[in-house]
Amino acid sequence: MDKLLYIAMTGAREALTSQTVRANNLANASTVGFKADYNQYRTLSVFGETHPSRAYAMSERPGTDTSVGSFMTTGRDMDVAIKGDGWLAVQLPDGDEAYTRAGDLKRNVDGVITTGSGLPVIGNSGPIFLPEYEKLEIGVDGTISIRGLGEAPLALTQVDRLKLVNPEKGELVKREDGLFHLRNGGEADEDVGVQLASGVLEGSNVNGVAELTEMISASRLFEMNIKMIDNAKRNDEAAARILHS
Repeated sequence: MDKLLYIAMTGAREALTSQTVRANNLANASTVGFKADYNQYRTLSVFGETHPSRAYAMSERPGTDTSVGSFMTTGRDMDVAIKGDGWLAVQLPDGDEAYTRAGDLKRNVDGVITTGSGLPVIGNSGPIFLPEYEKLEIGVDGTISIRGLGEAPLALTQVDRLKLVNPEKGELVKREDGLFHLRNGGEADEDVGVQLASGVLEGSNVNGVAELTEMISASRLFEMNIKMIDNAKRNDEAAARILHS
């Protein structure tokens, strides 16, 4: 009975883990630049004193779907989307570098360009400081140019350039902060081939229908394992009654 309980318990636990991943994907279906997490089940043999004739399930996140999400035209000067492959470099609170596709940029009260979540965007030599301006343009190569207060209409001054990178997909891993990091640590080299579209945002690549379907499937798996646990309890009670009769 304990073996049946163990297998059913692990099945229920992994079904809940799968639901957590799917729920997180659904919750970010409208998050700018969000990349959906994969989830899959694996069957693992139970090794012990006897032959591994029993098996239990394990849920795991083998990777992240890095396909491009749909583009949304906003017309806002500081909204950018990466064309094809590539990433924006941002600075974490501890000073490390991470990468994102979220191009909803803004200027904070200190004049630093950040993402919508408040992380400083990295330029040629660290976070980008943006002085007061009347007009701003972000070029396809990430170059940031402004027309300062009171300057001539055609006067544009280059302020900095967004750091755009494009490491091999196998080198990037998504961590709990929702950002992508180099698997072996360090910082990716700038890639001049990455191009931007201005006035556009990349939406989430989550397929809401598929995620909801997987959540329903995981819920049914959880219920099935709970019924197995209940059956094990009933069998144990019946055996106890027979032994005491």
